[in-house]
Amino acid sequence: MLKRTPLFPVYARYGAKMVEFGGWEMPVQFSSIKEEHEAVRTRAGLFDVSHMGEITVRGRGSLAFLQKLMTNDVAKLRPGRAQYTLMCDENGGTVDDLLIYQKGEDDYLLVVNAANTEKDFTWLSEHADDGVRLEDVSAETAQLALQGPAAERVLQKLTNVDLSTLRPFSFQDDVEAAGVKALVSRTGYTGEDGFELYCQAKDAITLWEAILTAGAEDGVLPCGLGARDTLRFEACLPLYGQELSATISPLEAGLGFAVKTEKETPFIGQAMLKRQKEAGPPRRLVGIEMIDKGIPRHGYRVFAADEEAGFVTTGTQSPTLKKNIGLALVKAEAAAIGQEVEVDIRGKRLKATIVPTPFYKRAKS
Repeated sequence: MLKRTPLFPVYARYGAKMVEFGGWEMPVQFSSIKEEHEAVRTRAGLFDVSHMGEITVRGRGSLAFLQKLMTNDVAKLRPGRAQYTLMCDENGGTVDDLLIYQKGEDDYLLVVNAANTEKDFTWLSEHADDGVRLEDVSAETAQLALQGPAAERVLQKLTNVDLSTLRPFSFQDDVEAAGVKALVSRTGYTGEDGFELYCQAKDAITLWEAILTAGAEDGVLPCGLGARDTLRFEACLPLYGQELSATISPLEAGLGFAVKTEKETPFIGQAMLKRQKEAGPPRRLVGIEMIDKGIPRHGYRVFAADEEAGFVTTGTQSPTLKKNIGLALVKAEAAAIGQEVEVDIRGKRLKATIVPTPFYKRAKS
């Protein structure tokens, strides 16, 4: 049986086309992927991301415990701030990438990938110290994401909290929006400004419909996983299972900013990642742009100088750039900007070139 989010009962009302994703029955689109993508880039779009996992970490020693598990320096957090980090195994492979919210002293919320929630909870539990209490609160928590340049204006209509004071990677708990209590954060997974709203599952439909009503004059659209994927891909934000996995390290994926190999508290995988950082990762995640006509898709093989050099992790025709582009994990010696490579597309090797990333970066306001 596929899992369903608290918003499943109203999907049909908005014309959702459903797909299976990570064990969940989720909307891939409501209108069309291109329309929803364009709405987020130019106005705003509303996503149901209630399939994501939420795990609380509380009790004496919570900070020391998280420092032992996370690649980033959790000690840099303060109440009201969020941090992107990863968990790795002893070999430096990625267990998951996630966000940590510090709600108070010895009080943290971890937001993990939907398909990894049970695995992550088990991993955390296996390494938990005495006095640390873990709880999977995913089933009782809904998460909505309002993303795009109009996001602040739209959400401001529903709350008395001054959203302009909320900085990137910060949050405020117990915000009242449309009569619903929510934790509101400002992170995002689209390359645009935007907000995440965590509320009780029973309040999800009320909040969803209030946001769409408030955003009607701004052209806010309900958006599915299809646009979420094209948006995060253009901004070169990783997706677990594609740019990250147990066989792909954070350093290979270009996420060295979140790997603090010099922090005082040793973390799982630190020794391997430190060696990899010093020597340079053997593979690198690069951007590719097709020269020949063809779309690079996940898993397609990449060749350099007639030798297999790696594979495409994500690829599509960019709705914003109108180009056929991809991300590929290739041998370090084949990763130079401007280098010509070939992508095996249905048995034909088609020319592409390695280009700078991210493919899309929003203009500073």
